[in-house]
Amino acid sequence: MGVLQWFVDLGASVLLPIIIFIFALVLGTKPGKAFRAGITVGIGFVAINLVIGLLTDSLGPAAQSMVDNFGFNLNTIDVGWPAVSAISYGTALGSLAIPIGIAVNVLLLTFGLTKTLNVDIWNFWHAAFTGSLVYALTGDFGLGIFTIVVHLLLIYLMADVLAKDIEKFYGFQNITFPHGTSTPSAFVAKPMNWVFDRIPGFNKLEADPDTIQKKLGVFGDSTIIGVFIGIVIGVLAGYNVTETLQLAIQTGAVMMLLPRMVSLLMEGLTPVSEAAGEFVKRRFPGRDLYIGMDSALAIGHPAVLSAALLIVPITIFMAVILPGNSVLPFADLASIPFLICLMVPVFRGNIIRTVIGGSIYIGIGFYIATWIAPIFTKAAVASNFDTGASSSISALIDGAVWTTFIFVWIPKIFSWYGMIAIGLLILFGLIYQNKIKPNRQKANEESLERKEA
Repeated sequence: MGVLQWFVDLGASVLLPIIIFIFALVLGTKPGKAFRAGITVGIGFVAINLVIGLLTDSLGPAAQSMVDNFGFNLNTIDVGWPAVSAISYGTALGSLAIPIGIAVNVLLLTFGLTKTLNVDIWNFWHAAFTGSLVYALTGDFGLGIFTIVVHLLLIYLMADVLAKDIEKFYGFQNITFPHGTSTPSAFVAKPMNWVFDRIPGFNKLEADPDTIQKKLGVFGDSTIIGVFIGIVIGVLAGYNVTETLQLAIQTGAVMMLLPRMVSLLMEGLTPVSEAAGEFVKRRFPGRDLYIGMDSALAIGHPAVLSAALLIVPITIFMAVILPGNSVLPFADLASIPFLICLMVPVFRGNIIRTVIGGSIYIGIGFYIATWIAPIFTKAAVASNFDTGASSSISALIDGAVWTTFIFVWIPKIFSWYGMIAIGLLILFGLIYQNKIKPNRQKANEESLERKEA
């Protein structure tokens, strides 16, 4: 356990290159090419985090100034995902999430119940989070562990289901996102999109980045849009002219740089992805294999960033006007791209649909984050997290995600019986997605071939 923890503590920028290098060698990639791929992935991940850091450093203070400028007063503080992940791994139960996550993935791959090979080990903290909350709520260590397992099963199921949508929209071949924050939103976006498609007039409105740029010319360019959004946020924050212009250039820089940093990371992943495809074709004909990566790969898309920046002020004002909400959004405002990045493929890149759908999603999420705040604060204290002057803490990531509500509410009401039932339901979903559905498709194709013959 100590060696594993040391390995994880190296951080994603070191951990990912090692994993990618080993994975590439196993797939038959030449050592030199595998080494270069691993290093490129690590450098790409550092580059992405540098740009995300720029977004956080510029948007965080602006959001705080916006809150102060309008005199908002809410008693539960959004401490942000870095604190949430530290709290999740800081409990005795949460520290077991990584070996459990690896074991679950290996077992599912062995029995053909998932197509996702997850190299994004760090993000097992999402399952550790729900498991730690259940343990804090019930005091049942075994139930907390079982919650982690069931949550992981759901993450792999969602990653398998969304892989084709991710490839079609983002162009990432053989890559999916088993990400506990991002994947759940896609399954909320699907019914929303069904409704949007049936609203007369609205269903004809095209608002993807390419269409906007064609209609508005240079003013429709994603970088220019980022600059204008930065100006709006600066004005709402009460910034002076200098501060507003600085923020505008910083948000424009994020819009321009992040897609390029993602391209750098993809440069390292492409040869590994191709090798994975060839390996599976040779060893397991008819099966697909997806590399499970951090959804940071997706947030560089112009539609994601544009919608996320527009949702920031909406989120702050919703926090105040929604009756019963106690959460003051702050630290996770810069992480909104992670909450909506897999809604965007469902909405076909439509920024207006994403802003509306994402705002509704986060609005509902406020009530989840408010509901879990007492349990979350208890878990934080148990992990020796310093809550400072705040007597109540929560977060938008993962506190405002519907899976958190499901995995905490069910054990609270139904204990082991409820979790076993939902675990079996998810397991059947994996069997259907990876066994029954492919067999049906194969049978239909063979039947069609016989008819044509």
